[in-house]
Amino acid sequence: ITQQKLTRMFKQILSKINDASSPENKAFFDQIFQKLEVRYPNREDPWGLNLRRARKSLERVWPLYKHYFQVRCFGLENISDQPFIVVANHSGQIAIDGMLICSMFSTEVEPPRILRPMVERFFTGIPFIGSWAAEGGAVLGDRQNCINLLERKESVLVFPEGVRGIAKDSSDFYEMKSFGRGFFRIALATGVPILPIAVVGAEEFYPLVWHPLKLAKKIGLPAFPITPNLVPLPSPVDIHVGKPFIIPSELSADAPDSELDIHINAIHASIQKMLDEGLTQRREFIANKVSEKFSTRLNKKDDV
Repeated sequence: ITQQKLTRMFKQILSKINDASSPENKAFFDQIFQKLEVRYPNREDPWGLNLRRARKSLERVWPLYKHYFQVRCFGLENISDQPFIVVANHSGQIAIDGMLICSMFSTEVEPPRILRPMVERFFTGIPFIGSWAAEGGAVLGDRQNCINLLERKESVLVFPEGVRGIAKDSSDFYEMKSFGRGFFRIALATGVPILPIAVVGAEEFYPLVWHPLKLAKKIGLPAFPITPNLVPLPSPVDIHVGKPFIIPSELSADAPDSELDIHINAIHASIQKMLDEGLTQRREFIANKVSEKFSTRLNKKDDV
C-alpha cells in the first residue's frame, strides 16, 4: 500500500464519520438502545454508566469499527444470553482492542449488551477520558466491582496479561504473556463461565514500536511506546470468539495456585491457538509484512 493509497483510504473513512446519522443507521442504533433501555430502565447504574452518552460514544466509534478497522467477527454463536467473564489477548499499544470488543457486543450480539471492561486505576484518573469511559460502561478493575457486576448479570471484559500484554515491542507481537490468576478466582467465586476471545490485527496499528521500560518507570507510566506513527494504522481486525470455558464445580476459589494454573494455562493456550489460526486467515495489509519481519513468533511459524 503506497502513501497515496493510504491517503485515499483516510479520506474515504473521514467521509463516513457521519455514517451513524444516516436514517438506516439511526434506526439500527434506535433498535439496539430500545433493548438496552429495557435492561437499564434508569439509563444509569452505580458505576457511572449513562445510556444516552454511551449511545453517542458508540455512534462515534461505529465508523471506526466498520470502516477504519473493518472488523470481522467469528464465533458469535458461542455468545449466549448469560453473563460471561470475557478473557482476551491484549495488543495494539493503546486500548483500542477493548473498544472494538465492546462495540461488537453492542452491535453484533443478540440481545445487545454493554460489556463492562475492567480498567487500570491510572486510566480512571485521566481527565475527561476516565469519566467518558465510565459513562460507556468501563469500571475500575477491582475484585469486588467485578463480583458485584457479575451478580447483577453483567458481563465483564478482562485482559489477564495486564499492561505487559498491550506494551509489547515488535519482536513480541502475537506472543501472549502469562495470565494473572485473579480473573479465575473470581470465576470460581461466582460460577460465571469464561468466554475466550482472540483479537488479530491490532498489533499492526503500530507495527514498529519499542518500549524503554526504565524510562516509563521513572516518569510513573505503565508503558511508554516509541513508534514512528502517532495515529494507529487502519489494520483490518478479526475478533475470534471461542467456546465458553465452564468453571469446574469441584474447585474452590481458595484453591492453591497450582490447582488453578492447570485451567488458566488451558485458557491461555486456547486463545493463543485462536491467534495462530487467525493469523493464517487475516487480510492483506502493508503492516503485516513489518510484523512478519520483526515478530519472533511469526518468524518461527514461517520456519515450520
